Amino acid sequence: MQQHSLVYKSSSIHYYIFGSGAKTLFCFHGYGEDGSSFAFLEKKLGTIYTLYAIDFPIHGKTQWNEKTPFSPHNLVEVLACIHPVKNDKFSLLAYSMGGRAALHLLQQIPRKIERVGLVAPDGLHQNVWYWITTQTAFGNKAFAYTMEKPGWFFWLVNNSGKLKILNKSIIKFVHHHLDDKEQRLLLYKRWTFMRRLKPDLLLIRKTCAEKNIQLNFLFGEYDRIILSKRAGVFKNAKNINIKIINAGHQLLKEKYATEIVALLNQ
Repeated sequence: MQQHSLVYKSSSIHYYIFGSGAKTLFCFHGYGEDGSSFAFLEKKLGTIYTLYAIDFPIHGKTQWNEKTPFSPHNLVEVLACIHPVKNDKFSLLAYSMGGRAALHLLQQIPRKIERVGLVAPDGLHQNVWYWITTQTAFGNKAFAYTMEKPGWFFWLVNNSGKLKILNKSIIKFVHHHLDDKEQRLLLYKRWTFMRRLKPDLLLIRKTCAEKNIQLNFLFGEYDRIILSKRAGVFKNAKNINIKIINAGHQLLKEKYATEIVALLNQ
């Protein structure tokens, strides 16, 4: 494993390198994680791929100092600086939040992508609250206020649980990320700074067929955060496979390495 930092404009992008294979694989981590999450795959993929796993802004050791949100264009430039593959194609492996970034790249620069493996990916469903809090000025201000004074929100979540409107997994997820004030402020910054990554699923389905790009999904049957049914638009589509295994949301683990590696071999 190697660690490096890239100077990008006024920011510093931290990333990890695993393996030394001839093919290039960019890896995108989930919310609250960093590029080291992919370390366990080095022994499985490192002879075939060189894995480049970046820390997203407001995550890991990356320091995002720009005044504007992290955009798809920024991501393309960062990847090109980390490893200028020129005319060679690369593949993508992404988990949860990172799936949103991978999907957007797939629609933006399909000519450079060979295959994509998505593990319980975000970006398949336009959550109304996420849209309001990140895409509207009023919603973003209300979001900032709630992260500062979350009492009313916790009351709503807890009572929704009692009424069985929200399941226990969602409530546990909310408290895990929002009970601590520092974590709430990080959530606000992370959601706000990643808001420009908005994949167009129908366009991606069409692109995979036309450009002959292999897109493989892996979901947990008992995942209550990212539901497999959200990938319904991709069912029976050319070059796209969907696999569901006996697991929850936390799929980026060594015990699921075989299933994850298969995403890049299908």
